[in-house]
Amino acid sequence: MKKIAVLTRDCAGVNAAIRSIVRTACHNSLEVVGIRRGYDGIIENDFITLNRTDVSGIINQGGTILKTSRSKKMFTQDGQKKAVENLQKNNIKGLIVIGGSGSLVGAHILASKYGINVVGIPATIDNDINNVDLTLGADTAVNVALDALDKIRDTATSLERIFIVEVMGRYCGYIALEVALAGGCEEVLVPELDVDIDILCKEIEEGKKKGKASWIIIVAEGKAHAHNIAEIITNKTGFETRVAVLGHIQRGGRPTSKDRIIGARLGNYAVECLIKNNSDICITEKNDKLIKIPLSVAIKKKDIDANRYYRLIKILT
Repeated sequence: MKKIAVLTRDCAGVNAAIRSIVRTACHNSLEVVGIRRGYDGIIENDFITLNRTDVSGIINQGGTILKTSRSKKMFTQDGQKKAVENLQKNNIKGLIVIGGSGSLVGAHILASKYGINVVGIPATIDNDINNVDLTLGADTAVNVALDALDKIRDTATSLERIFIVEVMGRYCGYIALEVALAGGCEEVLVPELDVDIDILCKEIEEGKKKGKASWIIIVAEGKAHAHNIAEIITNKTGFETRVAVLGHIQRGGRPTSKDRIIGARLGNYAVECLIKNNSDICITEKNDKLIKIPLSVAIKKKDIDANRYYRLIKILT
């Protein structure tokens, strides 16, 4: 193996992983190619050579220097064949895919169906990769949302208002649960749990009677729209509500030390795995050790113990 490639999705810590991959590869006399714009970049042959100096000064940057896109072509047979053809034409013998469930599904297809040597690095703010304790980018996303929440709490307390704060999480309530617990919030609505809004409204009314001045309710975008929840609460209680939708700020920002270190360790390990001809695997940290998981396992739906979070949130309210 003399030449490897890397493609990415975007979240904090990805650039730290790219830097680690490039410098580990250079240390082992391997040539590294960066694939721009994800799987579309493979299909369209959008490759750039990366060396040590190309990755200088990126460890503290959010997003990805390689850009990214959601590829529909990769999940067609024509797109897959074109991707394999371009990898072979460029003499690329190993591929590192940094991304979430969709990206890792693509990686599994290339490895299992076409025999490409592929190693996946789990990177998604939703932390929803199976058998992975913490994905790249999740820690930063939670801390970015928590920082915004702390500022919102100042306003909620001063104005004595109910705030509905919407965070990311289309299918997974990880960010919402973490932020609700760390931020001392009164309620959280996530896809994994059914919460009775009527009971929530009664709790708010009872709290007001006892002198409680403000509430903060976290809503995962995949569960409901914050504006809809705010309207229901106002209609049922008569109390004024405010809405804050944090949106894509959670995907950006300077990576935390944790994400930088995870990126560095996994990037280094990914190259070592390719050198040893390991393929069709996802790599991760468990108990401070680096381990390999079959991609066929990693791409299955991850179950989150939302009830455990929720019980503690309600006890501490």
